[in-house]
Amino acid sequence: MSYGINEKDIESVLNFLKQTDPENATPEMAIEVLEHLQKTFHDLSHTNPEQLLKIYEELKRTKKTKN
Repeated sequence: MSYGINEKDIESVLNFLKQTDPENATPEMAIEVLEHLQKTFHDLSHTNPEQLLKIYEELKRTKKTKN
């Protein structure tokens, strides 16, 4: 199963950009950010799987504290 960029994710990143970098808050930039994150994640899985595991473990800890 692969991730596909969707409108909800674009809108979320666009809202983030509006708060942090209003001059560059465009749907096109939001898509570029999502594509960059996707590529970075993919590259990390090949170049530094230990770091990817740390990110995953942090996610699990965060989810546990929210519940």
